Formats: sequence, structure tokens, C-alpha cells
Amino acid sequence: MRMIKEADYRKEIKSNPASGYLFFGEEDYLKSFAVKTAREAICPDPTFSFFNELKLEALDFTPAKLLDALMPMPMMADKKLVVVSGLNFLTMKPNELEELCSVLSELAHYDYNVLIITVASDCFDAGYLPKRPSATLSKLCEHLTAVNFERSTPAKLAAWTQKHFAHNGISASPEFCAQMVDYCGKGMFVLANEIDKLSFYLRAHGKTDATLEDMKHVCISATEYDAFAFTNAIMENRPSAALEILADYRFRRVEPIIILSDVIRVICEMVSVRAMTAEGAPASEIASILKLHEYKVGLYQKSLRNTSPERLRRALDACLTADAALKLSPKGYTALEQLICTL
Repeated sequence: MRMIKEADYRKEIKSNPASGYLFFGEEDYLKSFAVKTAREAICPDPTFSFFNELKLEALDFTPAKLLDALMPMPMMADKKLVVVSGLNFLTMKPNELEELCSVLSELAHYDYNVLIITVASDCFDAGYLPKRPSATLSKLCEHLTAVNFERSTPAKLAAWTQKHFAHNGISASPEFCAQMVDYCGKGMFVLANEIDKLSFYLRAHGKTDATLEDMKHVCISATEYDAFAFTNAIMENRPSAALEILADYRFRRVEPIIILSDVIRVICEMVSVRAMTAEGAPASEIASILKLHEYKVGLYQKSLRNTSPERLRRALDACLTADAALKLSPKGYTALEQLICTL
């Protein structure tokens, strides 16, 4: 199995591209940008793009049509680009996957192609990477180089936001860009739309500097929850809030077992913070030992003031019950709903 990161793909596509790539992962915006990068590298002459860039959408896709697209030689170029998009591997039948892989096994015979299969984040199960890839991912990786488009960190998103504003002719400070990421969310499609919207508003009003006041007037705030917020709602006996956060997780198609593992990690960190705080350790020392940010230690300590040791133990027991339910039967989100409502 060959799996590379997006940064490695960007270098490879310009110098020595593989015959086929599978784009998967959470960040769909970066996938579309990566396809554009491939187009610029492989089909730089727009005169011949009609012959050297072929697109197949899911509605019209069949393995036979893919083979038909791979067979013709490129025109006035060394390579041609074939992009397949819109496939849903979650609903694909085993025989359909076999037929696709049968065509992919022919790529070596048509080495003048660069094939890209780009899959939306909610249409593919990658398994638990890097140790336990899904059977589908493993099978596709026998023929394609997999590129995992993970969500960017807030720091990288803030830097990207500043560059996007600069491209629009708007000046935005690093502090403002970090605030905008927090306010508008970490999805790059949404963030790009909000950046453009704010940029056009500012330019229409003769402004060149992005401000917090203008952002809150023009942009839409996004609510994205994390494991701490979810666990805190459970520990503080706020089932309505916890169920609301779980609904957001479900909407984003986060696997129940991943949600539960994050909850268990947070509870274990809370147990450790409680024990070390009781022994008189300062927050800086706790943060250093547990490899946590000192600010996060402070949040844990604040939450623990309203949480008894008995409730922490009951929460861990409930998590173990939910873990068994998830692993022994296909309960999915129901096991997490029971965890919320019974604790």
C-alpha cells in the first residue's frame, strides 16, 4: 500500500506523477485544488485540453467507460489526465468494486495516463489509519497511490486565510485570521466563501482592512464541537446539550467508535488532572507531564470543580459498556445516546 500526504503529492505531480491516485479524506476543498494542480502540470496547453483532460462523473460512470477513457494516446503531450469524481464507495457493491479494480489493474498498459479518483469525505470509509485501513482502501491501493487530505490545523488555516485575503486585495492580521477561523469554522469550502464574501463587502465600501466588527456583520458563524465540549456536557448532566453535539457529530459522519475513544481519552485526562491537582502540582507541571496545553489543564480544573470522583468512575464504567455495545453489535450512535441518557 502506498499512501502519501498532500504536500508530497504536490511535489510529485510536477516532476514524476504516478499512474493513478485516490483522493480521500475530510478536506474536500484541498482535493479540488489538487485536481487543478494536476491539470496545470499535465495539461498546460489549453489548445489540447479537450483531448488530454477527460472527466467522468458518477452518473455516467462505468468501468468500461473508464477503460475507454484510458486507451487513447495523449495529443501533442507526454501524458493525459483522467479524473473520476462522485463515486460513493459506501454504497458500491462488492462486484462493482471488483470490476473497477479490474480496470485499474490495466493502468500499467496505459502508462501515458494520470488517473485521479477523487472521493467526497462522506462517500468513503478509510478505516482506522494508519494501522487498520479499510478493505476498500487496501484493495484500491493495490493499483492507486492514496492521498489523504486531512483537515488543516487552525494555525495553518489562519495562514491560508491571510493569503486568501491578500489575493483579494484585503489586509488581514494574523490575529484576525485566527479569530475568523474560530468564528466561521474549519471547513475550507465554507471558510473560502466567507473570506470572499467579506472581501467583496469591504471593497464595495472602500475598505482594505478586515476587522472583527465587519466580519461579525457579514459572515455566518459556524458551530463545531469537540470531544471536550461533548464530554463536559455529559459530565455536567446536560443531556440536551450532549445530544445536540452528538447530532453535529452524526451530521459530520464521525464514526461512533472514534467519538467514544475521544470521550474516554478526555475522561482519563480529567482523572489524571484531578489526582495531580489534589497533590498540589501547579498547572504548568501538570501540562508538562501530561503533554497538554496549560490552558487546557485550566479548563479541566474548572470543569472538575463541579464533578465528583464518583461521577468520573461512573462515566468510565458507562464508556466501557458503550464500547462493548459498539464492538459486539451494530448499535452505532444508539450506544452513545444511551451513554448520555443513562449516566
